[in-house]
Amino acid sequence: MRQPAVADRFYPAAPKALKRAISEFLPTDYNSNKDKAIAIVSPHAGYIYSGELAAKTMCSVKIPETVIILGVNHRGGGTSVALSTKTWNMPFGPVPVDKEISTLLLASSSHITQDETAHSSEHSLEVQIPFLQYFQKNLSIVPLAISHISLSVCRDIAESLAGTIKLSGKAVLLVASTDMSHYESRKEGGKKDQMALQYVEELEPEKLYRTVIENNISMCGVLPVTITLFAAKLLGATSTKLIGYTDSGYVSGDTDQVVGYAGLSIC
Repeated sequence: MRQPAVADRFYPAAPKALKRAISEFLPTDYNSNKDKAIAIVSPHAGYIYSGELAAKTMCSVKIPETVIILGVNHRGGGTSVALSTKTWNMPFGPVPVDKEISTLLLASSSHITQDETAHSSEHSLEVQIPFLQYFQKNLSIVPLAISHISLSVCRDIAESLAGTIKLSGKAVLLVASTDMSHYESRKEGGKKDQMALQYVEELEPEKLYRTVIENNISMCGVLPVTITLFAAKLLGATSTKLIGYTDSGYVSGDTDQVVGYAGLSIC
């Protein structure tokens, strides 16, 4: 099994404490008005900083039994588009990988490879899983860690994802894991983040990709989000909803060096 890398650092490792932490993040009416979304964008910092926004984002949509999680490979080890096929051993219990989806993806794209190295210590996918398990007891996942790929490869991966989802006939949710700008003032970071979020909200993956690069926006998960936007459009997405935007300064009190967080649903 793939063992937790950041339990008791980014989120509680004890199941009861973890369940309590998530439940305290949720609005009282979270069981009503859930969208049937194609994808969501969710932050991946420690729960003290971005857990409330991640929980609100997750609870705004219906979580199906199969979820494809696209996260950034912060450490850079392993392959550029790394698919984990191990069962993930999490505090709420083991989470299997969807074998059918994984097999179809590996067959459909030469860019996607089975690789565990990229996942062994990566937090961007792991921190999403307890929220998904909280809302979906029969969860299976397809974890993809992304690093250092071009816009054209992003598009190719998206085509493979959309084609695989259609071929499987399953209800599948795409989860793009990202934080926004890093270690800038609230004023400057917020300004840059709004530039990027504009193109997420407009479902413009190419403009998002180019804007982040050209304006040196330190949005760590721009590649997972770009891929997700391409794939969501191929799957028929026509609208987005900004669930919320915040930054680490609201917890730390430091507004000179903040990390931004956004949550969105894509339908």
